[in-house]
Amino acid sequence: MTTTFRLNTVLLDTLEGPVRYAFPTDLTILAGPTGVGKTTLLEAIKYGLGSDGMLAPVITESVTDISIDVTIGDARYLLVRSTDANKRGNVRVTDLRTRERLPDHRTDLDQAPSLNALLMGALGFSDRMRAAARTSGSTNTGNRISFADIFSFLYIAQSEMNRDIARSQDTYLESKRKAVFELLFRLTNEEILSLRSEANRLNGQVATAQKETETIRSFLRTTNTTGKEEALNAYGDAANDQIAAEAQLRVLRAAINPVTDRETQVMRDLLTDTERRLADARATVTSLTRQRRELASDRRRVEADLARLERMRDAGARIATIEFVTCPRCLQSLTDRPVPDGTCRVCLQHDPVTSGNDEDQYEQRQLTEQLREMDAQLKALDSQLASANEAINDREALIKNLTIEIENRTAERVTPRLQAYTDASNKLADARARQRELDTVLRQWDRVDDLAAAEKRLSAERDRVRADLARREANLKDRRQAILDELNAEFARAMHSIGVPSIETAVIHPTNYLPILNGKPFQRASKGGGIITATQIAYWTSILYVVVSRGDTDFPSFLLIDSPRMALNAATDISAALYQRLATVAAARPGKLQLIVADNQLPETVQRQFAEIDFDYDHPTVSTIRHPGPSAVTTMHENEEE
Repeated sequence: MTTTFRLNTVLLDTLEGPVRYAFPTDLTILAGPTGVGKTTLLEAIKYGLGSDGMLAPVITESVTDISIDVTIGDARYLLVRSTDANKRGNVRVTDLRTRERLPDHRTDLDQAPSLNALLMGALGFSDRMRAAARTSGSTNTGNRISFADIFSFLYIAQSEMNRDIARSQDTYLESKRKAVFELLFRLTNEEILSLRSEANRLNGQVATAQKETETIRSFLRTTNTTGKEEALNAYGDAANDQIAAEAQLRVLRAAINPVTDRETQVMRDLLTDTERRLADARATVTSLTRQRRELASDRRRVEADLARLERMRDAGARIATIEFVTCPRCLQSLTDRPVPDGTCRVCLQHDPVTSGNDEDQYEQRQLTEQLREMDAQLKALDSQLASANEAINDREALIKNLTIEIENRTAERVTPRLQAYTDASNKLADARARQRELDTVLRQWDRVDDLAAAEKRLSAERDRVRADLARREANLKDRRQAILDELNAEFARAMHSIGVPSIETAVIHPTNYLPILNGKPFQRASKGGGIITATQIAYWTSILYVVVSRGDTDFPSFLLIDSPRMALNAATDISAALYQRLATVAAARPGKLQLIVADNQLPETVQRQFAEIDFDYDHPTVSTIRHPGPSAVTTMHENEEE
């Protein structure tokens, strides 16, 4: 079933109030002289649907919001988009079927929720489809197909009317234009588009693997690197050399081990025992030295205590001879009070001071005794240290003599084998070095093999994808031919009914889907804008006629046309035929499609079999804003050409 696409109303919220247009009929003509704002209204519709419309100054300066009531498939939405540069990225969306206000949608394809995804979903399409290039060796996975690409099939802009069809002259859009045409006519589908993108992606990976493989092979050839087979053989030889060298070393180690006579063994045992006793003697010296150091420290402490006692006794003797006349504490006179005999003049207590120095105090005697004991201990430690040091010297001399004697006894057995041991060690090192070098070479060859295997695997996967793609496209071959036959028949009939001069044959190309006039592409068949304009009308109305007749496509039954008479000038007959063609297509399938045409004054011979909205400078399309008059008009088409 053909997808319904119908523009219900357009509302412009201006600074001076709202301006509303309804489009209830199948064919609506917006008529009026140049500059009254017809193109302004059509570009506002394009803008309201999320695309980049060319907004006239009256829109950007005087219109705050553009509201579009549109039916797409089974859905009906109200889309409200601000003209403010800071707000234009958001579109307010209301589902008019359920009367539910949806979250604001973004015009950016990659930001969610996306208006593009909403509109593509209403058309029954995924918003992730890509239009990949179709050349066999292409690596371009293609750009995403958006609603704006589909809308270019629904809107013939004034700038394209007399020079191009569906922007076919923009070669960078060629793949996308053909993909959209096929998608709308169900000559392709999401699976086929995905397979084509996947095949191109695999083309890129295969090309990358081939390039890397050739780069490494070239490097190996340039550096004269050993071939893989030769490297494997050399690696095996190096591994064998390593095994042989390790075996020889084991034999030499066993031969070098000193297997000596009994006397030598006794000397070795004695050497071991002497080394052990030397270690014990050194440990003893260390311990005795630590003890002597600690004892000397204690002795110095005791001497300090004795000296302290001596100073105290001397101080007491000196103070005892002093006759105080004043209290040393309160400074009161001591001479005016009676002092009993045998008492202290100051404290009046018994005076212990007696004459004579021969009596030793107890503490002094104890400290003196300790000093004597410590001196005895230090003397004993010094004696032990001397004995231990003497033992160390004797044992060191014995170890030296034993070592020399053992070396003399074993030299003839060990020395002849040391050179052989050194040679075997060098052979082992060389074998390991060769293995490391060859291992690097083999890793490079393994990289080549991995890349070759990856290339083979990717090529097989690409061939599988291509085969699947070819099979799916073959399944659509009959449908493609049937649709092209119908389009060609209707296009030829349309060109004949319009009466385009000098055109004898008119068909649609089977692969690029553009008009072929008199056996030539339409751009080369005529340079006249009138013929291209007539071809435009015939082409698009033929597509719509076939679409609504078949009823089994996804092509939206909608067409927005801007200024078809612009290039016709005085060709009144062709102008009348164009409008007759539009009216015929609209009447052929009532309620199945919608045509909206903006144009200058209509031909007088045209029968008014359609709804007509007339504009003039007093009643422009943005009627709430006063028009500056015809002298101030600069059309958007003129601005674009500049």
